[in-house]
Amino acid sequence: MILDYLKKDIDISGLSNFKTKAKSKYYFEISSRQDIDKLVDIYKFAWDNNINILFIWWGTNLLFAFDCFDWIIVKNCLKWWKYDQKTKLLDIYSSEYISDIAKALYESGQTLWKRFIWLPWSVWWAIYWNAWCFWLETESNFISCEVLELDTWNILNISKNEMNFDYRSSIIKNTNKYFIISAKFDLSTLKEKYSSEVDNIYFREHKQPKGNSCGSFFKNPSKENSAWKLIEEVWLKWRKIWGAYFSDLHSNFLMSDWNATYNDLLELIDLAKNEILNKYNIELVPEVRIITN
Repeated sequence: MILDYLKKDIDISGLSNFKTKAKSKYYFEISSRQDIDKLVDIYKFAWDNNINILFIWWGTNLLFAFDCFDWIIVKNCLKWWKYDQKTKLLDIYSSEYISDIAKALYESGQTLWKRFIWLPWSVWWAIYWNAWCFWLETESNFISCEVLELDTWNILNISKNEMNFDYRSSIIKNTNKYFIISAKFDLSTLKEKYSSEVDNIYFREHKQPKGNSCGSFFKNPSKENSAWKLIEEVWLKWRKIWGAYFSDLHSNFLMSDWNATYNDLLELIDLAKNEILNKYNIELVPEVRIITN
């Protein structure tokens, strides 16, 4: 029996910043804590019908590499936050857009998260990937997060020490067994990996391309070998495959025009990876999550 609150055959093109055409066979949104309880029935339905489940969140750092997704997409829409001016503690639900929060805090005089303004990720995604901007990492001010453990259905609190944060990594990413409900951050002290004087607001307004993109596509292999530099050195900065291209403003920004298909993007991604592997013996790894059936 199909659950009546599972939507069917939903257009999900707008859930990816590449905006390529995509549908999902089943779709559910978690908009309140009460909706979390429905996950048990959704998992039972998925198990009984041999269907996989994909969690996505408010943050569009995804490439949908399919026309119609046969899995169940569960979208996290939990939104709420509170900042205490005295304690400098931020409590926030996992689907809040981290850029919006950083901007609101900055306008109220709290400048510590200024570098996260225009960061196109949700709190969930920032924790999942340990997102960073100009050497300020998500883990720097992280205290803990409240999660639903998906194999026991227990609600737990995971501390910073338990998160196993690393470069673009966390226990959330490495295990895929937790649904993040909320998180707590201490914004009393700037804790950056390396000092940076970059004006990120100016940089993002004038140095980063606008359009259908998920930001930097590949991880930097090292501090000496930036992905953008490697892409330029194999002459792919101006390369276009139908609707997919690397931006001439920032060559690690993979872009799509309104006629692009996911196949255009995948072909250009593979071309860049192969060219750089052959020339430098360096394997590029995407930051953007590529979703396939």
